[in-house]
Amino acid sequence: MSGQTTAASDPYFPANGDPRYRVHRYELALEYRPRPNRLAGTARISAIAGRAPLSEFFLNLAEFKIGRVLVNGRASHSTHRGGKLLVRPAKPLPAGTAFTVDVHWVGNPKPVRSPWGGIGWEELTDGALVASQPVGAPSWYPCNDRPADKASYQISVNVPSAYTVVAVGRLLTRTTRASTTTWVYEQPAPTSSYLVGLSIGMYQTVLLGDPGLGGVPQSAHVPAHLLPRFSRDFARQPEMMRLFEELFGPYPFGEYAVVVADEELDVPVEAQGLSLFGANHVDGARGSERLVAHELAHQWFGNSVTIADWRHIWLNEGFAKYAEWLWSERSGGRSAHELAAVAHRLLASQPQDLTLADPGRKLMFDDRLYQRGGLAVHALRCALGDLAFFRMLREWATAHRHGVVSTAVFTAHAARYATEPVDDLLAAWLYEPSLPPLPVPAGRPSAPAPARPAYPPTNGEHASHGR
Repeated sequence: MSGQTTAASDPYFPANGDPRYRVHRYELALEYRPRPNRLAGTARISAIAGRAPLSEFFLNLAEFKIGRVLVNGRASHSTHRGGKLLVRPAKPLPAGTAFTVDVHWVGNPKPVRSPWGGIGWEELTDGALVASQPVGAPSWYPCNDRPADKASYQISVNVPSAYTVVAVGRLLTRTTRASTTTWVYEQPAPTSSYLVGLSIGMYQTVLLGDPGLGGVPQSAHVPAHLLPRFSRDFARQPEMMRLFEELFGPYPFGEYAVVVADEELDVPVEAQGLSLFGANHVDGARGSERLVAHELAHQWFGNSVTIADWRHIWLNEGFAKYAEWLWSERSGGRSAHELAAVAHRLLASQPQDLTLADPGRKLMFDDRLYQRGGLAVHALRCALGDLAFFRMLREWATAHRHGVVSTAVFTAHAARYATEPVDDLLAAWLYEPSLPPLPVPAGRPSAPAPARPAYPPTNGEHASHGR
């Protein structure tokens, strides 16, 4: 497993995350009342100081009223402004020592401002939804908000009993007292703060397929009136799971859930073992099926194998984009090379000012990053040949399971599977803004994947993408 610490703050979001310590567990106890949109919470954060003593540290947290803040059970001095809760323990914490922080907060949660509009806690017409990528986690709980700081989570949410709560991880207990119900979820796998998903709404819960012995339990939480359309749109997700386990290695978490909100969302968003879709992604005609594949693929690429900082986001999105193409290729749709050619034509008609391996904050969610990321993966497949490429891909996801990676770590990994040097090829795709030529497959593809099912072609490629 890769290390989880980085030496500096994220260059794209220097105000988010404190690299002087790392968290290994969050225990959140929340009470939420949808109608007044009122959230009260307590957090116990178990952390470890870094290489230097900590006389102070900070957590990211949006505009809430803060109660007492305790460090190792003792009152500490704290100030809260500008999205940072600065904590000064009564005594400096020695380097390398474990400590706990207890925080109490209350208020009306709302999205945090970002270059892409409000991100994080979103109040819905009847309920709430959290989609935090990349910096929305502080909109609802105090956290060390940087992707490399991965921790386990226990999340308890008390809501009126009419509502269903869906959170990352496995549902441990659901306890009803009077008119409220407390839902408790446990996510033992190391999880980045932006990947802690939560949804509160009027949902019916259904199971997708029969996982069988050793299979991955797959559930869905869907408004009742959308179930007929949903049942067709997501019917092939179990087949996607089987294909991706074959290509990428065992599914990295204990379960997989999808939520369909009863409102439109710009794009679906992944969380740890959970993906969030809008009602607009359910049409009864599999019109968003490639996005179903995209979000599922993120469970390997982005969630289990996590980027050290946001400069490397192409490692999340390029591989999820390529997974869309692999699903199309193996389910009766267009081949990955045909879809790569479509993406290449699209990029050739657009400005050549994006550096894939360091796009800058302004362009990190630009559609060109997704398309070019998929093309870079396809170029590597063409250079390595299918046998070496799919071995490389599976061993990348397996070797760095639950770890933290960077572009340099990936290029070194990929080079080990090449019979001829691929340094120039990768440099052209990753570090040069100009668009390289369309990759040409080396021989006839023979990927070690299940035979194509006899399905009709799936939906075509659209400009919109999932995160």
